[in-house]
Amino acid sequence: MVGKESVAMCSAGHEDLARVTWNVPEGHVATDSLPTFTPTDFVAVINQTLEYAYPSVMIVGEVASFKVNQGKWVFFDLKDEETSIPCFMTLWAMRQPLEDGMKVMVRGTPKMTKWGKFSFTVTAVQPVGEGSLKKAYEMLKKKLADEGLFDPAKKREIPKPLDKIGVISSTGAAGYADFIKIVNARWGGMKIVVANTQVQGMDAPDQIIRALNYFNERNDVQVIAIMRGGGSKDDLSCFNDEKLVRAVAASKIPVICGIGHEVDESLCDLACDVRASTPSNAAEMLTPDRKAEIAKLKRTMLQTRQAAVQKIDAFNVRKNIIDVLKNIKREFAVKEDYVKQKITMLEALNPEVILKQGYAILQGEIKVGNEAKIITFNSEIITLIKEIKERNQNG
Repeated sequence: MVGKESVAMCSAGHEDLARVTWNVPEGHVATDSLPTFTPTDFVAVINQTLEYAYPSVMIVGEVASFKVNQGKWVFFDLKDEETSIPCFMTLWAMRQPLEDGMKVMVRGTPKMTKWGKFSFTVTAVQPVGEGSLKKAYEMLKKKLADEGLFDPAKKREIPKPLDKIGVISSTGAAGYADFIKIVNARWGGMKIVVANTQVQGMDAPDQIIRALNYFNERNDVQVIAIMRGGGSKDDLSCFNDEKLVRAVAASKIPVICGIGHEVDESLCDLACDVRASTPSNAAEMLTPDRKAEIAKLKRTMLQTRQAAVQKIDAFNVRKNIIDVLKNIKREFAVKEDYVKQKITMLEALNPEVILKQGYAILQGEIKVGNEAKIITFNSEIITLIKEIKERNQNG
């Protein structure tokens, strides 16, 4: 309660307000010094204050009472040993599976609802801790595998030879430095276009997705390499982001991933076309070894020379054979003419030819009183030799 007003009287004999003192009981505040609101205004002021003081905060806790409403909205409580905070988010913002008992880190903004209840609007969530990360990984892996996202039949080979590659990585990371060093050492002169992104944390997936879209829109690189060096499970968890994994699988340009160490496996590794065990291994897979290529070229040149010599030798052998055959042919032609002449001569001496010309052949012992056979072309005549006279060859 407020105490009575104390008034001092002036010497003029009339009452004037010289001093006012309020006797306020301890623990109370004068009501006319306090701001007054309607419920709506009060909620608005609280939210404005929260937005100014905490526009975005990170909270780590355990998921409880998780549920999805109407396939659009996600509700859960984030709790520790003493306190529970009601959280709300869109299903689209949930990029890794959640369930009760998982430890997560959420990013969002605190606010008061119009019903006067405190709520935390989540814009991003990420499992933390080995157990929660493994659980989320296995749940999303099964979901995407059932959709056929990791089907080996969908994998594409890296085109070769490569002239220009796109790289998505943090340019300040050791893995990126190893990649560039090995590429230059093995095969200098390759064109590399780099998209500098975060490779860990909540913002990394969206940055990598934008880089993938950038290279696919440019469409002037032959392969996209996504890489990051080693790290903890929490550091590498961004490569298990569902939206990022789908973007890797949907890329029009073949994708190679070199993430973490050889024992590390991310869902991006399973979705890409070619998996490299490390960034260094990715560099080796994308570039031929200069020394090995030079040695191979030398072997090829030597083999080509030997083949050429063999062909020349074979040609010379064939040429010699052809010359021999030509000589044989010429000799054969000469002999063939000789044989033809002989045949003509023999044909001219053929008795049948002579008989055709009207001549006759006398067979038998030429002696008076003997019989003789006269053979003409058409007949044989038996005659008796009565007289033998010498022929006058002069006519």
